[in-house]
Amino acid sequence: MSYHHILVAVDLTKDSQKILDRAIAIAERNDRAKISIMHTLEPLGFAYGGDIPMDLTSIQDQLDDHAKKRLADIASPHIAEADQHVVVGMPDTEIHRFAEEHGVDLIVVGSHGRHGFALLLGSTSTGVLHGAQCDVLAVRVGKKGEESDE
Repeated sequence: MSYHHILVAVDLTKDSQKILDRAIAIAERNDRAKISIMHTLEPLGFAYGGDIPMDLTSIQDQLDDHAKKRLADIASPHIAEADQHVVVGMPDTEIHRFAEEHGVDLIVVGSHGRHGFALLLGSTSTGVLHGAQCDVLAVRVGKKGEESDE
């Protein structure tokens, strides 16, 4: 199968570079397929259940700015700024939405290879896999003996 548009979904940890490197290699084998990269921030209201009686807009904006800078550090010079996306929402939902709206034919995500209860409870990569309308590559990261930034 030939890919034309690859979406790399990252969590901004040190493993993100490994995931992007895998996508770059695939893009090069597919006539330099377009690569988009995205990170999803969950809205602060979700994290706190809306119980905080204050406006969280400025804090959300700061988190957004920080995520954009971190994403640019990971993506540059491989991916143009216009193809770097930070969105607010639930990760699997936003990844599916972006993929459908932009004609993505391969999504590349990291997977920590969880087992047992963690697997049953689900993870972003599992959510992406189960709802995607295109191919999904889960790149194993954070192998045994390695430290992760999570």
